[in-house]
Amino acid sequence: RRSPQFHPLRFPSDELRSMCGRFALTANASTLSAHFDTEIRITLTPRFNIAPSQKILVIRVHPQQQTKQQTQQQKRESASLQWGLIPSWADDRSIGARLTNARAETAAAKPSFRDSFRRRRCLIPAHGFYEWTTSEKRKQPYFIRLISNEPFGIGGLWDSWEDNGERIETCTILTCAANQAMQHLHQRMPVVIQPERYDAWLSPATELKNLSQDLLPFSDETTSISQVSDYVNDVRHDSIRCQTPYSDSNQAKVRHKAQLPTASQKLLFQK
Repeated sequence: RRSPQFHPLRFPSDELRSMCGRFALTANASTLSAHFDTEIRITLTPRFNIAPSQKILVIRVHPQQQTKQQTQQQKRESASLQWGLIPSWADDRSIGARLTNARAETAAAKPSFRDSFRRRRCLIPAHGFYEWTTSEKRKQPYFIRLISNEPFGIGGLWDSWEDNGERIETCTILTCAANQAMQHLHQRMPVVIQPERYDAWLSPATELKNLSQDLLPFSDETTSISQVSDYVNDVRHDSIRCQTPYSDSNQAKVRHKAQLPTASQKLLFQK
């Protein structure tokens, strides 16, 4: 179960950083069931400030159906997984805090992610995600979503870890280069799988060379970015107030002076 290749010092520094990340999912089960073409069996409440280590909704092919035969009959299922991937071979669950994100460009080759990338891909439903800039020692949050305000599927990976009879299923979010619309905020953003590619993305029968077309953000034309209240900065807050538009007579000046996050700012999609 545990790989002899693993050693903590072999992880690149950007994957060793623990980080704070947030996204939101506020759609009801009916809307998500229709969008992802599967029955949502998880009890849902609107969530405005989802953070690492919490349980999150994922859509995947049922583990018992992950074969290369009968791929057209494979059914999707909803599941609740812990955000922060623990590889099946890991000696300690604490590694999950460092593996909340995976770079799409290298996930297929990294020991922590490569097996999941090949066989255990998933979709992580979201309505939008947050990023921060720093200006004059002030952290300004932004909420990034589709202009249509529809839910979308973030590309993710999952794994199952066992220790002394305890089984934990965990996941990570894939990231890619940011589109031009949000490059002024950050250089990375989540991979967003197009609905017509959901089947191919979820199927373990899909050849890896055919997945490169999926490892992209949503387009500039469909991206909406809004400054929001710093109420979201506190992980304990989880209400519609997290998305209250930021109001300040000096708003334009603040945006102009905004800088890319520094290395000390531990943000979602930093990898």
